[in-house]
Amino acid sequence: MSSTTANGARAVITGLGAITPSGLDLRTTWDAVVHGRSGIRALEGVDVSDLAVKVGGEVRGFDPLAHVSRTDARRLDRHALYAIAAAAEALEGFTAADPARFAITVATGSGAVSLTQDAVRALDALGPRRVPPGVVIYGGPDGAAAYLSQRHGARGASAGTSATCASGTVGLGDALRTIRHGYADAVLVVGADDCLNRVNLGVNATLGSLAAGFADDPAAASRPFDHARSGFVMSAGAVAVLVESEAHARRRGATVLGELAGYGATSDAFHATAPRPDGSGAAAAMQAALDDAALSPVDVDHVNAHGTGTPLNDAMETAALETVFGSSLAAVPVTSTKSTTGHLLGAAGTLEAALSLMALRDQVIPPTINLDDPEFPQLDVVAGAAREAPRTAPLRTVLSNSFGFGGHNAAIVLRTL
Repeated sequence: MSSTTANGARAVITGLGAITPSGLDLRTTWDAVVHGRSGIRALEGVDVSDLAVKVGGEVRGFDPLAHVSRTDARRLDRHALYAIAAAAEALEGFTAADPARFAITVATGSGAVSLTQDAVRALDALGPRRVPPGVVIYGGPDGAAAYLSQRHGARGASAGTSATCASGTVGLGDALRTIRHGYADAVLVVGADDCLNRVNLGVNATLGSLAAGFADDPAAASRPFDHARSGFVMSAGAVAVLVESEAHARRRGATVLGELAGYGATSDAFHATAPRPDGSGAAAAMQAALDDAALSPVDVDHVNAHGTGTPLNDAMETAALETVFGSSLAAVPVTSTKSTTGHLLGAAGTLEAALSLMALRDQVIPPTINLDDPEFPQLDVVAGAAREAPRTAPLRTVLSNSFGFGGHNAAIVLRTL
């Protein structure tokens, strides 16, 4: 008996939407990622003249007025605008049989930071009467979820959830449990963040977590698992994932993209920013996800690594993978799609889940670019160009990892039906 049958309803994914540095929809984003085209550029939307960090993954060409009114475009934070657009793509053609059983979660590491920062500047410069009242309504991590629930008539639970850079994966895990336990027929999970502002860039640069320099070659900045890696590249965007019970999806004739089969989450309880060096917390989250899916490590055909390109994270994740996979690790293809997209923070988990589903659909593993001098020979990192799955060993199961400041660890298992 599969874990999905034992634990309740099977959770399937039926809709995806994306607003990323690599494209303004999922198709364009996937095409860029699978062909190794970097979405990282010199930053243009923020003054970085006096900052050590000059590059990032900006969303380019996005028109909020294509999705919301001019009034809403002014009063909503950028991460919320991206979330609204990604949600519209994921929900195309979707109608909940019972709106009271349709839930929405927006997973975000930082929420409405630009909206809040702008409100503080208005307060300091112009006084309290000039602070936009929308900051009270849409300034919290739940603001985008509340807006989306009203827009799409979702009368089930709506909330914002935050676990720093593991937020998107935690949101998907919560959706899996919600479906399994029968609290909803459908859950829209939208990972969204936009921290490309002077405050967040400056502070992260001071912490030493961002890749500095690379002004002459922005595409080379994100270097997961490479000896020359020096930090992650901050990106912005939103990715939406529609999770349904299999029965609900079948009744409405939806195309099923894959099953959300397992979830595990732990905390390092170690340090505010550094991961536990031995990777034990991350390994426990991975093992829990596999156990939840009633799978063993030998059943995994591919790992979409968290792979940020920071010295500590990549070493920790490698140690965790060794713990989980043991002697079979060398046979498991690993990739870090952050090498092309940069790190979407709270949206990273939903983005990488979507890319994992595309890998299963097309039977191809996207590449880790910029891996010129690999540090971890024990890993089979798909480097340089995408790798097609052989007909004799098709991709059926992907493990996707997310870790974050504060010691948050989360992993999910995605598989074909």
